[in-house]
Amino acid sequence: MGKILTFPAGFLWGTSTAAAQIETASDHNWKGVVARDGAVFARTTDHELRRAEDLEHIARFGSIYRCGVDWARLQPSPGADFVPAVVAEYADFFRQLRARGMRIMFVIHHFTHPRWLEEQGGWVVEGAIPHYVDFAEQCIAHFGEFVAYWNTFNEPNVYALNGFLLGNFPPFRKKYAQANRVLRHLGKAHDIAYELIKERYPAAPVGISFNTAWFEGRSTLGRIPAALMDWWFHRKAARPFTKVDFWGLSYYAYIPFQPGPITEIDNPGQLARMEIPHDQMWGYRPEGLSRVIRRFWKKYQKPIIITENGICTADPQQRIAAIKDYLTECHRVLAEGIPLQGYIFWSTFDNMEWNLGNTYRFGLITVDWATMDRRNTPAADFYAEVCRNNVVVI
Repeated sequence: MGKILTFPAGFLWGTSTAAAQIETASDHNWKGVVARDGAVFARTTDHELRRAEDLEHIARFGSIYRCGVDWARLQPSPGADFVPAVVAEYADFFRQLRARGMRIMFVIHHFTHPRWLEEQGGWVVEGAIPHYVDFAEQCIAHFGEFVAYWNTFNEPNVYALNGFLLGNFPPFRKKYAQANRVLRHLGKAHDIAYELIKERYPAAPVGISFNTAWFEGRSTLGRIPAALMDWWFHRKAARPFTKVDFWGLSYYAYIPFQPGPITEIDNPGQLARMEIPHDQMWGYRPEGLSRVIRRFWKKYQKPIIITENGICTADPQQRIAAIKDYLTECHRVLAEGIPLQGYIFWSTFDNMEWNLGNTYRFGLITVDWATMDRRNTPAADFYAEVCRNNVVVI
């Protein structure tokens, strides 16, 4: 037997999904997008048709399930009350999870919103804020009883970067000023939602889920762009979101700059030639997780929960190795006295990986895209045992 790493009593374990990535697309801003691998953002995993089956998988992994709901399905027109049948569907699902001992970390906005909001200008215009506030208020009213933790937004830095700076996400723009304006509007909406939640559920922790990465200049010419990217992504983009009870952090990527960013997505084979370990998307440096945890603890002095972490691979043994590596880093920062409260793995299921497609797999439970059948993997068994025993054997 290898070394046993024991986690503190009460440490939170769980998995995460996003409604748009596992439910059939409603009339939201991603519907119809054609991904890099040719998959179309329409039918994803049929989760809304397989909730009874899926909740049994979810309940295997710890006590926290991080998820959201489909805004466009719930509110098909501006200012409308939520559709009662859709409310009932989600509430019944949450109720059944609660009966199995699961608590919800509720993500109010995870990259998608109704097409009608996009047609009004989306997050570039300040008019998006009252629409989001209305959506948040109704989520609090209908689903708050099931929620243990709140994320007002998922990875606002990724949303602003990919939607308004790199042009990878809807609305596919490349305008630096718009990216910064979007962050300001998201920050204002976050502050209002924080207060709304606290009015109704004062004891419920409210945070943001913020993406982190390791940007490193690997050449003289690469150092400046890597430093600028690090500054914008981790510092400037975080400024509007400091009213939090905890920082939710996601970490996946080591991205070298030489002089531009090098990823397996855009530069296949180059990371291997540089002798940098990698998955199907990015460089793989698990010690980057402990680096960003230390960084955010030093700056903000707020508890931290890893709200997303995983690896893009179809190989369950590679996924098991990554879980061991990442949990070793989590255990290391706990030993340093940093209040890391939990670890939520991405993802419960294979899903539609946004602009890349469904061949980019992150799931503990794999999905057959021809039949939508779920299949258990050794990685699922391994992580379920970690969650159950509160220890990892490395």
